[in-house]
Amino acid sequence: MAQSYLIFDFGANERAAQQARHRIESWKQAFRLDKKLQLKFERRPAERTEDEEPTQKEKTGEAGSEEGERIRLFVRLDFSDHERLSHHRWLERIPIEEPFKEAQSQIIRHGEDGFATTAELFDSLP
Repeated sequence: MAQSYLIFDFGANERAAQQARHRIESWKQAFRLDKKLQLKFERRPAERTEDEEPTQKEKTGEAGSEEGERIRLFVRLDFSDHERLSHHRWLERIPIEEPFKEAQSQIIRHGEDGFATTAELFDSLP
C-alpha cells in the first residue's frame, strides 16, 4: 500500500481548518474514498516567544480555550499499489485547493525521513 501524509498548519485559523475538513469530507463522499482519505486534527497551545507580551485577555483569564491554539490537519492517503495514479493526483490536488493553499503544508511519503514518526502521531490522535 502506498501511504502518504499531508500536514497542513493553519495556525490559529479555526475557520480555514473547518473549511478544509468539510472539503475533505465532501471528497470522501463524492469519490467514495472512505478508507483511502482520512483526516485528524492536532490542537496545541500556541508557543509564545519569551519577549512576547501576553494580551490583556490572557492576563485576566478571559481568553477562550480556542484562542492561541495551533491547529494542524493531518491527511493520510492510503491507496493500494495499483492505484498509484489516483494517489499521485490527490497528492497534487489537495495542496492547491482553496482552504489548503493558505496553510503551510508538508508532504511525507512512505520511506522518507519522519514517516514512521508521523504515522505514530496520526494513529495516536483522536
